[in-house]
Amino acid sequence: MRVLIFGSTGPTGILLVREVLSALQGCLAVLYVRAPDKLPDDLRTSPSCIVVDGQLDDIDSLSKAMEGVDLVLSALGPSQFSQPPETMHQHKVTRLIALGTASVEAKEDKFNLAYSLMVKSVMISMRNAYKDIRALAAVIQESGLESWTIVRVPILSNDTSREVIAGYIGDGKTQNHVLLTRIGFAAFVVGEIAKREWSQKVPLLVSP
Repeated sequence: MRVLIFGSTGPTGILLVREVLSALQGCLAVLYVRAPDKLPDDLRTSPSCIVVDGQLDDIDSLSKAMEGVDLVLSALGPSQFSQPPETMHQHKVTRLIALGTASVEAKEDKFNLAYSLMVKSVMISMRNAYKDIRALAAVIQESGLESWTIVRVPILSNDTSREVIAGYIGDGKTQNHVLLTRIGFAAFVVGEIAKREWSQKVPLLVSP
């Protein structure tokens, strides 16, 4: 399997790459980064990683990175994300699993005071980030990809627990939990590659 990963220089992305390499034997990870020097040594020198230097709007570099790819994973934070889905279509890559936030709505969501206040706070204090993450989700949902999943995360932590709860806001499962470990996100994403339980869905992921 050949997996293209965006956001692999951030703390969540680094864990995601390591989880991919550990769990998917024989996998080749293509790391699309704008600052290769930010990659840790174990990833930069790994024979299982191909590092491609480029920006999201650099169509030529993006197209090169997409060649032969089976699956795209994204650990990018709020940003415009229009080019990757378009380039995926050109290379007949049909599956994407991407990080989102609670600012993205799902039709299955119900009212929850803790999340309502958190989203409103983001909408007021980080207006651009709020708009960007919603725009990113809209691009993915309207992309026409055969399979996409937007994994919504609350507040990320560096704790080491891998246990997670996947559900929707106000569904009684996620309750008022507003924390998620980065490694929990990484493990869930890699598990979803094989399970395919959340295709065309927008789950909320939290730590118990």
